[in-house]
Amino acid sequence: MINFIAKHWISDYMEYQNRHVRQQYGILCGIVGIFLNIFLFAGKLFVGWLSHSIAIMADAFNNLSDAGSSLILLFGFRLAGQKPDPEHPFGHGRLEYVAGLIVSMIIMVMAVELMRSSGQKILHPGEVLWHTGTLVMLVVSILVKLYMFTYNRSYGKKIASAAMGATALDSISDAVATFVVLISTVVSHFTGLQIDGVCGMLVGIFIMYAGISAARDTINPLLGQPAEECFVERVHEIVLSRKEILGMHDLVVHNYGPGRTMLSLHAEVPVDGSLVELHEVIDEVEHQISDELDCSAVIHIDPIWAKDEETQKMKKEMEADLKLMDPGLSLHDFRMVRCTGHIRLFFDIQEPYSCRIDEKELIERLQRHVKENHPGVELVICVDRTA
Repeated sequence: MINFIAKHWISDYMEYQNRHVRQQYGILCGIVGIFLNIFLFAGKLFVGWLSHSIAIMADAFNNLSDAGSSLILLFGFRLAGQKPDPEHPFGHGRLEYVAGLIVSMIIMVMAVELMRSSGQKILHPGEVLWHTGTLVMLVVSILVKLYMFTYNRSYGKKIASAAMGATALDSISDAVATFVVLISTVVSHFTGLQIDGVCGMLVGIFIMYAGISAARDTINPLLGQPAEECFVERVHEIVLSRKEILGMHDLVVHNYGPGRTMLSLHAEVPVDGSLVELHEVIDEVEHQISDELDCSAVIHIDPIWAKDEETQKMKKEMEADLKLMDPGLSLHDFRMVRCTGHIRLFFDIQEPYSCRIDEKELIERLQRHVKENHPGVELVICVDRTA
């Protein structure tokens, strides 16, 4: 159904990474979600009232909250698509993550309320009445929620939307929750065991877990998380494909919402190269990154001595020492400056977060090695943290 509507409503509907197309898919999925959840709420509320089932009634109001979540998702995509303004020069893309976070909070609030109601039902059990319409409505609800899970997950992946991923997770948790309610109703009818409250509690716990998982998926991009590995690899491929660039480091990626990515990096170039020619190369690389990866790129030039044998020998020695301390350690911006009576080595160390060596200890061990093996050589070191 979503695909059919998209073909007639969204121009260039196959261009999933286009900002306008992403926004339209988010709005479309939100509208469909609102109508389907309102339908399920009305149906479950009616059969829950007929059967006196707290689990079905709670599941009905869970669907009502899902309709509200879909409405928030719709407005989230709508607001995220606004153009940059003086107060928000990088756009409003992160509002999509905020919408996903609000959805996850609603899921958790409903889970708490469901567990509270179920606890009362456990303490004061009541008979659950059997109606054929109840069975039909629950089965229909499971099928509808599975459909909602399928389209939210599918299009969420296509347009890389964490908010739709949270909605998909909510839908599959609802399908499982309704299945538990269905089992409870059938067991109560055929055995006389009143497990309605217990099943409602299990449903509440499951929904709470889904809410926490959804919150984590939306909080991470809001706080700032590492870029995807395939993205980083492609940046390296583009930059290092130019023979004028000898290496790169200090890659920093800022995400201001889907389709609103900015990156900066340092490119190592020969110190004796033509500044005009190197500037032209860097411009071309920036444009290539922008065109292929749909992001803004800023590249800083680091001139290095690539042909000085003594400098390269000392660099390899420092690299070997670092690898002995921790295989994840590396260095860049290596320079050797010959002063009167002594030599200074300038370089930056990239230390991964997984490294267990303290920064102070790391520098002291390198200085001790240089003092023992190269008297008169002074180290000037800066330590950077990297993922």
